[in-house]
Amino acid sequence: MRDLSHWTPRARPERRPLEGRYVRLEPLDPARHGEGLFQASTGPGADERFRYLPETPPSDREAFAPWLARVAASEDPLYFAVVDQVTGRPEGRLTFLRIDTAHGVIETGHILFGPCLSRSRGATEAIYLQARHAFDDLGYRRFEWKCNDRNEPSKRAALRFGFTFEGVFRQHMVVKGENRDTAWFSMLDHEWPARRRAFERWLDPENFDAEGRQRLALAALNARAIPDSPILLRPAEAADLSALGELQRAAYAKNRDRLGVEPLPLLVDYDSILATHEVWLAEDGGRLAGALILDPHPDHLLIWSVATAPEVRGGGVGRKLLAAAEGRARQLGLSTLRLYTGERLTQNVEWYARHGYGVDRIEELDDRRIVHMSKTIG
Repeated sequence: MRDLSHWTPRARPERRPLEGRYVRLEPLDPARHGEGLFQASTGPGADERFRYLPETPPSDREAFAPWLARVAASEDPLYFAVVDQVTGRPEGRLTFLRIDTAHGVIETGHILFGPCLSRSRGATEAIYLQARHAFDDLGYRRFEWKCNDRNEPSKRAALRFGFTFEGVFRQHMVVKGENRDTAWFSMLDHEWPARRRAFERWLDPENFDAEGRQRLALAALNARAIPDSPILLRPAEAADLSALGELQRAAYAKNRDRLGVEPLPLLVDYDSILATHEVWLAEDGGRLAGALILDPHPDHLLIWSVATAPEVRGGGVGRKLLAAAEGRARQLGLSTLRLYTGERLTQNVEWYARHGYGVDRIEELDDRRIVHMSKTIG
């Protein structure tokens, strides 16, 4: 339980642009965005795009004007146009709504992505920009996604983005003369660093080939379990930082004398590691037994650290962590695993070699030599 005795209400979302690489969220303005949003709201597929929204597709541009004026003046929902960074055209819209500043809770909704935006990098980035603003800029505790329980694409999207399904509110609303059972999803502030890391890795241009096909899938990056892992692992969170640091120091202490210098895993700030790497933890009797720290790349999975608590060393935890890394690589669709260790740590080099890793090269640093190794899996 976190101490919230010093919690204070949060500010409302600002009426200002939120800049991304592919899109920009701009507070909705009828003069600037009206024509583009009309085009996104009409044409082929419009009925399907509006199927679960409270409105219907506009019949013509004139009929669209009153809706534009009304939503542009709204404070909750607070509407934003999703503007393509290259063309400058508005290709869709979304909102912040049910803004609860007292408790730090906010929702995304009223989402309509036109044909040029739907299922694109820009669509994913639009949700990322909202989450980043809510958590990083405003300090909210909870970001929500709700949809009609019959809306299967929306439910799949929520899970892909890293929201957690919480349940269904039965007979929650009447929409367009029909009952709506509402599926609830949420993302919490302590989960956000991992979700942010997944978003940013997926949105990186290096994650797409020349034809625009993704290399790492966002749903896989957001996975919270490794299938068929020989050891039960859970993702680390900020509350684990102290215990993680203790485990790493204990696990790598034996290498200090052999190397003659401080082991590389003990030269880092684990706050930054948690923000930039995947950290998977194994527990035994309520204490950390091991940690697997991974760094996914579009063409390989880097095993940054395999650490075993001294009291369970020799019990196969390290071997199981290494096998779990292979499972994670398969889950991400990667066939190459890479790692590195100190040249003087000959037992480590031999242990990795027994598990199928070959030496690729020796790297000369100012104070040590590093052995880079890799393995290809089917």
